[in-house]
Amino acid sequence: MFSVILIAVIIFALLFEFINGFHDTANAIATSVYTRALTPTKAIILSAIMNFVGALVSDKVAKTITSGLIGISLDQYVILAALLGAIVWNLITWWKGIPSSSSHALIGSLLGATIVYTMSVQHILWNGVLNKIIIPLITSPFIGLILGYIVMKLIFKLFAKWSHAKANKLFHRLQVLSAALVSYSHGNNDAQKTMGIITLALISGGILAKDADVPIWVKLICGIMMALGTSVGGWKIMKTMGQGVTKLEPSSGFAAQTSSAIVIEAMTHLGAPVSTTHIITTSVMGVGSAKRISGVKWSVAKNIVIAWVITIPITMFLGGIAVKIIELFI
Repeated sequence: MFSVILIAVIIFALLFEFINGFHDTANAIATSVYTRALTPTKAIILSAIMNFVGALVSDKVAKTITSGLIGISLDQYVILAALLGAIVWNLITWWKGIPSSSSHALIGSLLGATIVYTMSVQHILWNGVLNKIIIPLITSPFIGLILGYIVMKLIFKLFAKWSHAKANKLFHRLQVLSAALVSYSHGNNDAQKTMGIITLALISGGILAKDADVPIWVKLICGIMMALGTSVGGWKIMKTMGQGVTKLEPSSGFAAQTSSAIVIEAMTHLGAPVSTTHIITTSVMGVGSAKRISGVKWSVAKNIVIAWVITIPITMFLGGIAVKIIELFI
């Protein structure tokens, strides 16, 4: 039976998914828009469609959320608190135009809410946190950086004899494909975190068995909400991603998006809920470095890295505070 609190969890989970869509849309489409490969409207429509498709494909990341991080059955209001903490941080960073991680905001808030709820750290599955969160958090951006650098160098070598105009024409077209791929991979990884949260709530509410798969209706509504959020767009973050880190051309935009999609898909296959924001940003840095190190605006990059570092601890605090606030009313 669906209780009031369970319905509230589902509503706020879908709100988070919607915010995730417009918060992270810029990551997938910024380079395509700023290199004029796609108009903003076409880029957003393409991204929304591919986010939706990606959201329906697998559930490995969702299973990490439902069973790989927390070793205790949580009350519904704790899951609600985790969502509220993540939503607050997402809105703050969106308003400030900071490309932070929605993924790690949600995970950090869930960990913080659990610790405050149990008044203990013993119910956190630290091996899962280390292997599925911390290690991918550190390694995936570096892989994106290196792969972006390598792909850009390969493009320089393979198209060295092409005229600038001819190369631009080709990569304008290829960027449509790379934008679709990175949007698909974003949906395939990011949408699953909310699926995992809703499934976790359904399990704790007795609606589903402990080892249940993500229901198809949960996949569908999460995919729809992410697509709707994507259609709103995230122009503040897009400006940072598109021009703030390095100057992009069609070839470099293609290299950054393709590198990002490869890394995100590899991490999704491993069930790691990584940050598309982290990976795309460092791929852009790698591409810029391949042209020249001074071409990357490292001061902007430094501010982005700081946001990455503080996201999990701040959202742990927010999730914990949300638990205490909700407990005042129940």
